[in-house]
Amino acid sequence: MSTRFARRLAVAALVLICATPLASHAGLPPSVDGQPLPSLAPMLEKVTPAVVNISTKTRVQVRDPFFDDPVFRQFFGLSGSPRQRVEQSLGSGVIVDAAKGYVLTNNHVVGGADDITVTLQDGRDVKGKLVGTDPETDVAVVQIPSAGLQALPLADSGKLRVGDFVVAVGDPFGLGQTVTSGIVSALSRSGLGGSGYQNYIQTDASINPGNSGGALVNLRGELVGINTMIISPSGGNVGIGFAIPTNLASDVMRQLVASGKVNRGNLGLEGQDITPRIAKVLGLTDSKGVVVTRVTSGSTADTAGIQVGDVITAVDGKPVRNAQELRNAEGLMPIGSTIRLTVQRNGNPREVTARLAPEKLATIDGSKLDARLAGVTFSELSQSLRGQGIAGVGISTVLPGSRAARAGLQNNDVVIGIGNLRVPDMRTLQQLAGVNPRQLVLVVSGDDGVRYVEVR
Repeated sequence: MSTRFARRLAVAALVLICATPLASHAGLPPSVDGQPLPSLAPMLEKVTPAVVNISTKTRVQVRDPFFDDPVFRQFFGLSGSPRQRVEQSLGSGVIVDAAKGYVLTNNHVVGGADDITVTLQDGRDVKGKLVGTDPETDVAVVQIPSAGLQALPLADSGKLRVGDFVVAVGDPFGLGQTVTSGIVSALSRSGLGGSGYQNYIQTDASINPGNSGGALVNLRGELVGINTMIISPSGGNVGIGFAIPTNLASDVMRQLVASGKVNRGNLGLEGQDITPRIAKVLGLTDSKGVVVTRVTSGSTADTAGIQVGDVITAVDGKPVRNAQELRNAEGLMPIGSTIRLTVQRNGNPREVTARLAPEKLATIDGSKLDARLAGVTFSELSQSLRGQGIAGVGISTVLPGSRAARAGLQNNDVVIGIGNLRVPDMRTLQQLAGVNPRQLVLVVSGDDGVRYVEVR
């Protein structure tokens, strides 16, 4: 037998040996050593009926310079009512109270929507009623008819550990209910932009557009988080997703159900991150902590003796590394809570206690500024927003049918200018509003970006 022939025979035999098992064992066996293979299917059979699709419609005023021209309207016989366009969006939600029909979701899914439709797993479409939203945590609650609902139990998200297995359920890209799995990649993520108070669960379970508001569950089928956002250079999933922990979401939900809004505590101080240069000036050994830059007179921080220049290094014994973590500590704890602050002053550590009091924001009726602004309530921005470097004056309410509403002003808009002049605070707004009796043009920042709004 030649060497070449022997080599061909050996190769043929190897192919035959390898091909036979593949042909006869194409599928996985139902069990191994008498034990069924592990599967998430039994758990998901209980979870998926509680995860819903949410679709919304929002009517937005359309500004058209030709339509705004009275000569143009008269020439073409057009009415003076503003035009509208309808924007649609898709997201997900989680039923957390079957008896009352409460659905947890994201503020950015339903905030500002005029019509909310909730699609259940069994195919039913029901109208949703917005109970309340909290833009600063990106949590919202929608209520639907309670007939035939199934809810998810809430787990204690504080017991999660990095490495725990989790499953994400939602409706990405409007394809229909989809399940992905992964692990908890990190905990207590913050400083990601967007909402003001952040304590995210990071996961590598695939989260894509449309998953927002959906469920992140543990292997027992308990809700541990509300899927919210991703970090991606391309817009698609790259394994870095974030969810709002259920402990935070449930606290916000209780307040939204009770009053339709969230009341937050406040220490009455502002601070900034410590750079290496600031650390050197203050004589600090590292850059961790928050240097106090402002203390409101009469606030709980003032009563506790905190001064400008103090460095807050810990809250209730937990290290504080930056201003975002300090804002979280304020905004995520109940009003009336007593907080123990570790403070360094002139290199000497000390501990002080302060009580969280409700944040008091000055408001003013728009009619007192200009008759054209009747029906609008302006308010100071919260400390959380100011801490993110946002300047301006908030719009807390806009009366439907008012001149401002017809012009396109919306709740939660922020006025940042009048004409070509900046409006950094309430005092400036009071000085500039009504100055021009012929034209009132506001520069407004909202969910759809910065825009000009002319109120007539």
